[in-house]
Amino acid sequence: MKKILLLAVAAMMATVNANAWDDNIKQEVAISYGVWSNSDIINAFETIGTNIVGASTGDEHFVGPIGLEYFYHLNSWFSVGGIGVYGQMHQDLFLTGKKNGKDGEIKNLYLTLMPAMKFDWVRKSHFGVYSKLGIGATLRNEKVDYDASDKDDYNDTEVHVNWQVSLLGLEAGGNRLRGFLEIGTGEQGIFDIGLRYKF
Repeated sequence: MKKILLLAVAAMMATVNANAWDDNIKQEVAISYGVWSNSDIINAFETIGTNIVGASTGDEHFVGPIGLEYFYHLNSWFSVGGIGVYGQMHQDLFLTGKKNGKDGEIKNLYLTLMPAMKFDWVRKSHFGVYSKLGIGATLRNEKVDYDASDKDDYNDTEVHVNWQVSLLGLEAGGNRLRGFLEIGTGEQGIFDIGLRYKF
């Protein structure tokens, strides 16, 4: 198994070296939108917990994850940089059942920063295959605004570890501007699409 893995890595490196490397392209920036981020999945479990204790939620809206990236190429196959991710969630809160009307609103804001590295397995003038790894922290702010005057509103901010592992990234387009699709797991989502500009 080890020999097969080493041969696969060697074949990928040979593919990278066979492709023309433009020394003038050292940096890249990207913007993306994903689905099923870590924060979105955690929120789904929290909603289940809310239902268990007798309350319920409704009219949920999750915006994001919206990702911004920067990478600097150290060579033709390896680059380092950073990823920033924004997300927010809004949902209505019902403490005594939906028949009696809304009792408040829950609002969550997610801001994530992650140092990251990117591995370009195939790098051609109009197509590329890569993997990406980032690990950092998410600042999460949660607010609960109650409609009733006899309940105190809730506001809490916490920081926790977060990551993005994109196992397979596919990009296509011009030499500098490309669209991309990533499949993986983390704060940018299980599926992530966007635009990348290389310069």
